[in-house]
Amino acid sequence: MPSLVWLLLLAHATLALSTDESISDAYKSIFILAGQSNMAGRAGVISGKLGGVVPPACTPSPFILRLNPNLTWEVARDPLHEGIDVNKPCGIGPGMPFANSVLERDSSIGVIGLVPCAIGATNLTSWSRGHVNYNRMLMRAQAALSGGRGIIRAILWFQGEGDAVLEQDAMCYKEKLKTFFNDIRSDLQLPELPIIQVALPTRNAGNYTDEIRTAQLGLKLSNMKCVDAWGLPVIQGDPVHLNTDSQIQVGHMLADAFLQLTTASPPPPPPAGESCA
Repeated sequence: MPSLVWLLLLAHATLALSTDESISDAYKSIFILAGQSNMAGRAGVISGKLGGVVPPACTPSPFILRLNPNLTWEVARDPLHEGIDVNKPCGIGPGMPFANSVLERDSSIGVIGLVPCAIGATNLTSWSRGHVNYNRMLMRAQAALSGGRGIIRAILWFQGEGDAVLEQDAMCYKEKLKTFFNDIRSDLQLPELPIIQVALPTRNAGNYTDEIRTAQLGLKLSNMKCVDAWGLPVIQGDPVHLNTDSQIQVGHMLADAFLQLTTASPPPPPPAGESCA
């Protein structure tokens, strides 16, 4: 149950963001959400759209924003990847549970800005520097920083199913993943950007799932953690995609990893008198 302090903070934020400044002007702790369909989320989809009751872990908050397809900020709510991952209906992913968990455990982090970039059915090559998914992710990350109104705190990465089908992709996965993480850090000019990836939850993605998981769990980089989703329940009738409870659990694991990697102190505000237009 949320504490009284948390509820008071939520009420204060609602008033502040509706009266003192637009949500797009709030200084943000920014998180990039990238990868495949389990990051975009397929849980809770009924007849082609998200249905049912919104779980408490996914409740919208004026402290949590998303960068929408038009590159403007809005209050975040599931499906976070609506308009981003357009080939399949999007539902609940780990993004909202992650943000709510971080915020509830350390409200001093300030306003959270989620930048959804995940695309279903993509392999790691399509995320390599110079390819369309990489370029779009970089463009959206830079747009999130526009005006100096935020700082990128981490990239959350959930991918690998697309590389578990062919042996060649699986054998090259670890080195490609290392290159990808180093490239995005370099291009964002954030050499120690925290990276949190999710190891695949099931062998149903392909015959080389074990090789992909070995690469994910074995890759060692500074300021990086891998959380393991192995064995979490999938959607009934869908052998690959995590169900709502599992996505909430992954979100909480990502939050745990982020808070372990970095002290969630408030990001520094712009210098006094600096224009944020």
